[in-house]
Amino acid sequence: MVYDYHVVFAAAGSALGLLSFVFYFKDIFRGKTKPHIFTWIVWTLLTGLTSLIQFSEGGGAGAWVAGVESLSCLGVAVLSYTRGEKDITRVDWICFGAALLATGMWLLADQPLLAVLLVISADALGFAPTLRKSYTKPYEETVSMYTLSASHWIFSIIALQTLSLTTVLYPAVISLLDTTLVATLLIRRRQLAGRTNVYN
Repeated sequence: MVYDYHVVFAAAGSALGLLSFVFYFKDIFRGKTKPHIFTWIVWTLLTGLTSLIQFSEGGGAGAWVAGVESLSCLGVAVLSYTRGEKDITRVDWICFGAALLATGMWLLADQPLLAVLLVISADALGFAPTLRKSYTKPYEETVSMYTLSASHWIFSIIALQTLSLTTVLYPAVISLLDTTLVATLLIRRRQLAGRTNVYN
């Protein structure tokens, strides 16, 4: 019965994750959203690695969510090459390089918790270019995507069959980062709208 409970939440989390990408892909093809390729390359690697870590640590059904996320991120990364953000700054390159370095260090890490901490560091560094872009261009990201994403990571935590710092930390931090981005987009859109009204 407990197993079924975890499977239900894993399936619900995966469904929310897929739904978030439906909105995101739709906005990409409409030219409304312009994803930053560095972020999505890093996220493809890290969600895949996290899924493997969670499976190895007994995460069971809860690890499905990260696996589905990795495949979806790969799709966005491919589209980012032609339809994504073109303004790549030096800071973006630094964050991207540091994220790849942290990913490489993960491969050498023997301790699962250390591996997760490295993955989180790499994810945050990979997230930085999108956060920077979202501050200056808040209308080029999809709010609903990150709102659903934050929710589906919470579901993935509930679905984990083994709750430990190693299995919980990554999805918890990613949910927090997604929530931060949503807040940034909404605040910046309101600020820009206010400036437009003042000038008009």
